[in-house]
Amino acid sequence: MLIDTHCHLVSHKYSREERGAIMARAAAAGVGRIVSLATCWENVEENLRLADEFETVRVCLGIHPCDVHQEPDDVVERLRVYGDDPRVCGVGETGLDYYHPAPEGWAEEDFRNRQRWMLEQHFSWAAASGLGVVVHTRDREGTTSFEDALEIYGRYALRVKAMFHCFIGSPENAQRIIDLGGIMSFGGVATFKNAKNVLDVVASLPRGTFTLETDAPYLAPVPFRGQRNEPAFVKNVADCIAAARGESAAELYDHTAHAAAGFFRW
Repeated sequence: MLIDTHCHLVSHKYSREERGAIMARAAAAGVGRIVSLATCWENVEENLRLADEFETVRVCLGIHPCDVHQEPDDVVERLRVYGDDPRVCGVGETGLDYYHPAPEGWAEEDFRNRQRWMLEQHFSWAAASGLGVVVHTRDREGTTSFEDALEIYGRYALRVKAMFHCFIGSPENAQRIIDLGGIMSFGGVATFKNAKNVLDVVASLPRGTFTLETDAPYLAPVPFRGQRNEPAFVKNVADCIAAARGESAAELYDHTAHAAAGFFRW
């Protein structure tokens, strides 16, 4: 079974009226489970309603690092009440984003400090609830956000499993995640001709250490690059990675689905 472990079905890029068609296309492509992630308090309830409407959808709840300045200090405490909700399968999307500049009125270091503080709040909730944490890292140059996120993860690694989504890092950094007990997810970037290093990394990873994603509506894989992404396109990601690994598509679908089941609550 194919699983899209990371997408944003309540994005403004999708109308509510077309969600049924999007889900039908995913089913036709063999996608049997979809994880939709909240990125701010405002879209928590709509994500939960999606899980009520579509039995294949589960959700993760969190605050994206680019949104931490817009949320109150107690927002993660508010999210904690959903920890036992059967529709909720993880914490996130959270993390550190040093790519985008600080918002107006914020000094760069103050904004990064708030991101780090909020990421720790997510890990604390995950440790108390038994949920995994989906982590975003992005830098304009270098790997500082990854290093900072990995350091925070290291303090919780005995109690929490983390998934570093849309991983584009080095083999060495992939191994550091694995050494802490974490996993990675790979999406459309792995199909890009100018990102062969990403495909090389995922081609070398042991089974059970990674899953598949779309990050829809963003980062559509080849041959849809530049278009709006959607969960059905995870099949293109999977088939590209399977070929690079010398596995059959069925083998890849099976072990990535097993890895996803071990991370999320199903």
